[in-house]
Amino acid sequence: MSTAYEFSADSLAGQPVDLAQYRGKVLLIVNTASNCGFTPQYEGLEKVYRRFKDKGVEVLGFPCNQFGGQEPGGADEIGAFCQKNYGVTFPMFAKIEVNGDNAHPLFQFLKSEGRGILGSEKIKWNFTKFLVKKDGSVFKRYAPLTPPQDLLADIEKLLAE
Repeated sequence: MSTAYEFSADSLAGQPVDLAQYRGKVLLIVNTASNCGFTPQYEGLEKVYRRFKDKGVEVLGFPCNQFGGQEPGGADEIGAFCQKNYGVTFPMFAKIEVNGDNAHPLFQFLKSEGRGILGSEKIKWNFTKFLVKKDGSVFKRYAPLTPPQDLLADIEKLLAE
């Protein structure tokens, strides 16, 4: 079985990041955008990160411009926006695609293991969230409408496992 820890991705600064460094941690992986109606969820994601980072949780943000062109900026703009407006300190990665032929392999894995409504693999919009267990398997997918604070009980459950 594949796990989330078998993938790598480029950081927002363009450096390769081996996700194996997060082995044994609970991961909250989110496709993000700066100009989306759900963009204020950055605040909730940061709160989750600050609350749980010392307990073994990592929030990983992956900017994506596939939904309404809502992430048009480059890495520097994305980083500055997230820091200035939401004080983001959790790891942000380089802009990726989450659907289609050029979908990042991590998101291909997440979508196949954590299907959406009616078994769909396709991500419908920005701020789709995937919660990954300590063993690297996908626990659950959450819709963009689900605010980060609604994941707290599930995160606590996974930390206790």
